Amino acid sequence: MVLSGSFMVHFGSVGSSFALWTLIVCLSSAVWTSSEGQPRVVGSLQPIVAFLGNDVILPCRLQPSLNLEGLTVEWSKPDLKPDPSDRLSRVDYVHLYRDRREDMDMKLQSYIGRTELSKDGLKSGDISLKILNVTLEDGGRYRCFIPKLKGPVKESVVTLVVEPNSVQTTTETPPDPRDLQTPDPNNETNVRAGRSHLGTLIVVVVCVLLVLGGGVGGYLLKHKKQQKLLKYDDAPNKPLPV
Repeated sequence: MVLSGSFMVHFGSVGSSFALWTLIVCLSSAVWTSSEGQPRVVGSLQPIVAFLGNDVILPCRLQPSLNLEGLTVEWSKPDLKPDPSDRLSRVDYVHLYRDRREDMDMKLQSYIGRTELSKDGLKSGDISLKILNVTLEDGGRYRCFIPKLKGPVKESVVTLVVEPNSVQTTTETPPDPRDLQTPDPNNETNVRAGRSHLGTLIVVVVCVLLVLGGGVGGYLLKHKKQQKLLKYDDAPNKPLPV
């Protein structure tokens, strides 16, 4: 949302200053309010539990959905520290998707051949990471990150817990939609859009009221001073009013 225009102020100095600052603050608030509803990365609120030797999916997606085939997607372990021998202090990735393919140049050795992103999922904003043949060392926090996403939230952290013993027969753990950080994207888009328009309308109304109030206040103050000066003209021996 972009607001522009020119204004001519005819009020007293106090009212003019108040109105000007009110207008600046309100325009800033209106721009901030209109940012709601932009795409953001969301993951799971609950830890994902996997059993040793099974496959697991770490849920992470964009809401509202967008095609992410042309963007870079990074999966990393934020608790890992850089190699002391690396003068650039780089930390390798669990999975790096770049230039429409997996980039193997900076991949952690322990994850080679064991991670996947769904190509069909990328088209709908799903960047969930599949890890094959889970090991105990795979447990911990994972960060999904879209560096060039034009939105307020570009990353999310998902926790994986690996259980050493299992009687499960399933080979992967699908994400539970109820555990995502935000509601279903089909409903979320409309809700956020409605809230954004309502919030912007409220901000504009408040701006108008405050600007008018400041102008009226300045006019009354100026008028009061003029009345005092007229009274002084009628009685010139009285001290000049402040």
